[in-house]
Amino acid sequence: MTDCVIYDAVRTPRGKGKASGSLHTIPPIELATTVLKAVAERNPMPTAEVSDVILGCVEPVREQGGNIARIATLYAGYDQSVPGVQVNRFCASGLVATNMAAAQVMSGQADFALGGGVESMSRVPMGASRGPWATDPQVAAETKFIPQGISADLMATLYGYSRGDCDALAATSQDRAAAAWEDRRFDKSIVPVRDRNGVLVLDRDEHMRPGTTAASLGKLRPSFTMLGQQYGFDDVALQRYPQVEAIEHVHHAGNSSGIVDGAAAVLVGSMAAGAKYGMTPRARIVSFASIGSEPTIMLTGPADAAKRALDRVGLTAGDIGLWEINEAFAAVVLRFEEVLGLDHDLVNVNGGAIAMGHPLGATGAMILGTLLDEMERRDVQYGCAALCVGAGMGTATIIERIEN
Repeated sequence: MTDCVIYDAVRTPRGKGKASGSLHTIPPIELATTVLKAVAERNPMPTAEVSDVILGCVEPVREQGGNIARIATLYAGYDQSVPGVQVNRFCASGLVATNMAAAQVMSGQADFALGGGVESMSRVPMGASRGPWATDPQVAAETKFIPQGISADLMATLYGYSRGDCDALAATSQDRAAAAWEDRRFDKSIVPVRDRNGVLVLDRDEHMRPGTTAASLGKLRPSFTMLGQQYGFDDVALQRYPQVEAIEHVHHAGNSSGIVDGAAAVLVGSMAAGAKYGMTPRARIVSFASIGSEPTIMLTGPADAAKRALDRVGLTAGDIGLWEINEAFAAVVLRFEEVLGLDHDLVNVNGGAIAMGHPLGATGAMILGTLLDEMERRDVQYGCAALCVGAGMGTATIIERIEN
């Protein structure tokens, strides 16, 4: 096996995923092209040296359909010999795409490869692809489908996470994100988005709400009570988990991930390929894993994925100096920390998706880049990025910083 290293990681700022958001006027192909161009401009190897471009995209229809990875590669001016493919493992798509790129390098089938993702949630909303899991009544009934918000509330109820617990974590995410931006910790990776005339559109995450407190979050109404009680999804959850007497609805817009637009890209390659062009490796990809988990509660998979990735290389949770877990919902982070026995001081130290947003197909690549930047800043050896995944899955990736 060949060692695979990370040479670069870039992302756009996250724009609010609504018509009033700054990136709503930017088609997803432009978001994807922005990060691909940045990688080409920031690194000396010719684009023809890239063996594949793999982009996650959770709703690959309409403007995001037609293999947006290949079209973005062409539109970004890469050599026509560079192929592209889009992949969908729901919320982990961007990390899975990067893992797939790394696997090509590790197996000796690529010298350089690009992983990443793109999602314009303001232009192609969640559910636009209308998959059978949620839309086919027979499939939904047999698999005990419930929406993710109900799953998050089920998780909180089952494992005893209160509304106060969830709101406190959300407030911390906001505080940490604001501090990270104030300290310019994202400067190394952020690529501003410009329109086709070169005019700056967005250079900063705009979903954040600095000054948010647990007390202010406590005034918000739970988002999924009606969905659970009037549409019957609470009953479906209780069929699967009869030990739960009733679902306590604790999640709302303030302690759940934000709907945003954005894109990210991670350049990986072999040590030999980088040396040919005088490139400096930043981290080694040590291990990665994806697992399946119970699909009704659906959001418990990240801890098991992390355990599998750790076990494969003989590491323990105690060896990991920094963690990035996607803040799909507050309860996801609380459960992840509880199962692995983690100190929250080492988890999402620069905030997460509750504060900055979750552009579905891109988030995995974004948090991997955030993890790497912070590992370098703190001189940490090992870090782990992980995400929960719709339909009951989890994905995790472990990286090791390279001292230069």
